[in-house]
Amino acid sequence: MTLPFSGGPRPVVTVIQSSPDVSLDRFGEWLGDVELRIVAAFAGESVPAVDQVGDGLVVLGGHMSAHDDATAAWLPELRALLADASVQGVPTLGICLGAQLLAAARGGRVQVAAPPGRESGVVDVRWRPEATGDAVVGAVAALADARHSTPQPSMHADAVVDLPRGAVWLASSAMYPYQAFRIGSAWGVQFHPEAGADTLRGWADGHDDVDTDAVLAAYAARQGEVETVGRTLAESFAAHVRATAQEPVSA
Repeated sequence: MTLPFSGGPRPVVTVIQSSPDVSLDRFGEWLGDVELRIVAAFAGESVPAVDQVGDGLVVLGGHMSAHDDATAAWLPELRALLADASVQGVPTLGICLGAQLLAAARGGRVQVAAPPGRESGVVDVRWRPEATGDAVVGAVAALADARHSTPQPSMHADAVVDLPRGAVWLASSAMYPYQAFRIGSAWGVQFHPEAGADTLRGWADGHDDVDTDAVLAAYAARQGEVETVGRTLAESFAAHVRATAQEPVSA
């Protein structure tokens, strides 16, 4: 599959999907006027090289671990792509597994079944001072309440436990410290800004240690805030992709 670089008015964003039920969900609409190219890695579609992704890259979550190469044979190529994109200036967003893969690709450490346990439902993401004015998450941090927090969906048991050297720590939660970080031109978020209620229901039903009714009740109670934050992150990332694509190429 060839995905030529596009510097035109409608940027190209490549999306890597590792599990069939972990999709772009609401991000498909919220990213706005960009050309989305979905790579269904779980279905055997090849992970592109960095010069084939276009103007931006989104790496979605999945049910495997960040080093589960035996189950998901495309993960080595995906880690390599994330490493290359983050050092070559491609605006990149890794979500949940995508964030863990980004951390691992750049020398961080991911723990499978981390001791705090599964983080599920709607969590308060607390934004650090480093998030203020950030090109992608700054607009989200600006929505935070007096405790510097915004609510977001979560569903994970693996976690980043050491950030890569040179990464900027952007957000935490009560259970897990590394909810958001930036390294090079890439951002990783442990939470799921793209996930709506139906998606959360499907994920929750798949785990014996998750109370689906409680997850959905928490989501319903804060739905307006959750959607505003998710939409803001998507729009901010898309705006960053467009701005980067319009920058003049240096000789």
